[in-house]
Amino acid sequence: MKKVCFITPGHISSNPRLIKEALALSNVGYKVHIIFTQYMDYLIREDVKILQENPSWTYDNLIWLSSNKMLRLKSFLIQKLAEYIFPSSSARNFLINRNFYWQLRMATRIKADLYIGHNLGALPVAVKAAQSTKSKCGFDAEDFHRNEITNDSNNSDFKLKKFIEDKYLKEIDYLSAASPLIAKAYQNLYPDISPVTINNVFEIKYQPEINLKKHKELKLFWFSQTIGKGRGLEEVIAALNVIKNPLIELHLLGSSSIENKRYFDEMYFSKIIFHPSISNNDIFPFTRNFDVGLATELKYPFNRDICLTNKLFTYLVSGLAIVASDTKAQTEFMAKNNNVGRLYQSGNTNELVNILNEIFVERDLLDTHKKNAYKLAQSKYNWEKEQQKFLSLINDQI
Repeated sequence: MKKVCFITPGHISSNPRLIKEALALSNVGYKVHIIFTQYMDYLIREDVKILQENPSWTYDNLIWLSSNKMLRLKSFLIQKLAEYIFPSSSARNFLINRNFYWQLRMATRIKADLYIGHNLGALPVAVKAAQSTKSKCGFDAEDFHRNEITNDSNNSDFKLKKFIEDKYLKEIDYLSAASPLIAKAYQNLYPDISPVTINNVFEIKYQPEINLKKHKELKLFWFSQTIGKGRGLEEVIAALNVIKNPLIELHLLGSSSIENKRYFDEMYFSKIIFHPSISNNDIFPFTRNFDVGLATELKYPFNRDICLTNKLFTYLVSGLAIVASDTKAQTEFMAKNNNVGRLYQSGNTNELVNILNEIFVERDLLDTHKKNAYKLAQSKYNWEKEQQKFLSLINDQI
């Protein structure tokens, strides 16, 4: 039985792409091993649930909580030393993943047939473990990593990530990407690599019954792990402040600091309804209670312009109409699927005002968008279909 090792610098519960891939492989007979790090109490509980639901998986986990002061101090000192000797490859491996040496030791020990890195910090681990065990390795690019933070090529974050990509992507056996434009961007950088697009879609078995109940309110919904500034919410609030319709509700789900809640509350003419974070499996029945899914991505940095987020596909599965900003990726997506909602020009408050007013008044149009989104998830954008590309990719490797 072939063994596949997944590696991520963070929690497995915060990486649904890894979980979907691991499930797909274990369901067809592969042995699955996962190497990951835990550093947030509430996510540890979610990690445990996932592992309990999949008892055939083996794993190595490093608990890196604030209570483990000696481990944190040791890694902090090593990372500071790494910053001082930045030009060396070893130092950069540690800067991109402060638990690099521990993860590499665990990965090499289990001797997998294929190592798959998720998130850029796992890329050097996967490559070096494969080289050590004479195995194969792949990498899943959920983002265009060098431009996750900035477009400034002189920025230290850009330089570090560019170095890691330039050094290690040429060593992998395959590259998957989370959107067509991310795949294209990597293809342009590395012509010898042919990235395979694996969209951030979900299993149709999680699809709840569509909610077409008539109610006087129009419920707008946005979610993320963290509710914060610079995520496009300011544009939505600016439009709602022009409309001043108390029957249009704004619902936000995710963890948020008191400061950020105050920031948005003080900006908004009415009351924002905040919801605490929930588990991945609960997101779909919760999301169905709303009408419009807000995909408010900004165009900066470049990664945001070319990504297709999991929230977009969550809205489809849950049967919500989509109101999306005109990033390159979302413009391309909505052009191909223009019957599921509306696209607005970032920064154009008047256009967003008109779209929200139209959807509020034209409830038949709203229902049409919701039905089309729901059906699109069933017919095209679901993991049952998308995973066949992933399984074919892995079968070609081992």
